[in-house]
Amino acid sequence: MQLGMVGLGKMGGNMAARLREKGHEVVGFDVASPERDVDDLKTLVARLAAPRVVWVMVPAGEPTESTVSALADLLEEGDLVIEGGNTHYVDDRPRADRLAAKGIGYIDAGVSGGVWGRQNGYGIMVGGEAADVERARPVFDSLTPDEGGGFVHAGAVGAGHFVKMVHNGIEYGMMQAFGEGFELMAASGIVDDVPGTFESWREGTVVRSWLLDLLSRALEEDPDLSGLRGYAQDSGEGRWTVQAAVDLAVPAPAITASLFARFASRQDDSPAMKVVAALRNQFGGHAVTKADGTTAARD
Repeated sequence: MQLGMVGLGKMGGNMAARLREKGHEVVGFDVASPERDVDDLKTLVARLAAPRVVWVMVPAGEPTESTVSALADLLEEGDLVIEGGNTHYVDDRPRADRLAAKGIGYIDAGVSGGVWGRQNGYGIMVGGEAADVERARPVFDSLTPDEGGGFVHAGAVGAGHFVKMVHNGIEYGMMQAFGEGFELMAASGIVDDVPGTFESWREGTVVRSWLLDLLSRALEEDPDLSGLRGYAQDSGEGRWTVQAAVDLAVPAPAITASLFARFASRQDDSPAMKVVAALRNQFGGHAVTKADGTTAARD
């Protein structure tokens, strides 16, 4: 199958490579990558035979919005756009409607697999019309793991990015739990081999997972993680998951707490904890640590 791939970064570039390895013809474009096959979107569209399929794999937000808008002016009736970035699902329906007015199909595709996807395959979660999804199915089948699985047509337009958002929210909670377990064992004074413990959990336990495999790999490289700073960014999906939970009145305490833990990681000196310390000092005379590092208790 012939496919245009817009965006050849860590994800898009590896996806294009995997598709080529599976026998597909991929015409790639990226504003920065030297691996691009064409120098602009107009040339990419011209290189594709109608009806065309173009996969957009650029950062969410304005880069995706401007790319889809440009393609809307270049593509023709019967063509199909697959939007595979980490887009907020509420943006999908307006884009699909704008393209539909010109007879162009739209699929939103959540993609998971990271830098290992080229080798192991990706998880693909899509939303869109059944006919459009079926048309692109050879591409999805080639991207997903060779042993099968890893694909779902989750529902109408927006459903693919919605379930990818929830997937990433769950991922936040799982990573936070592993992190808390690591800190607890390291602080216990009775566990001599924390990395070995995580390694042992990779087989036969109910917490075995790819995330656990990756944690064990990280601990093999740096057993006490002393080479890292405890600072974690969030790319948006966790916030959107929490917001959706609020909007739908669905309790999501674990995911919400894991998101707030990431916020806390960015504070060298938490203002909130300053208030807690001051109050403990006021009502109980508990010692506080001053800005100069000394401690003092109320008489």
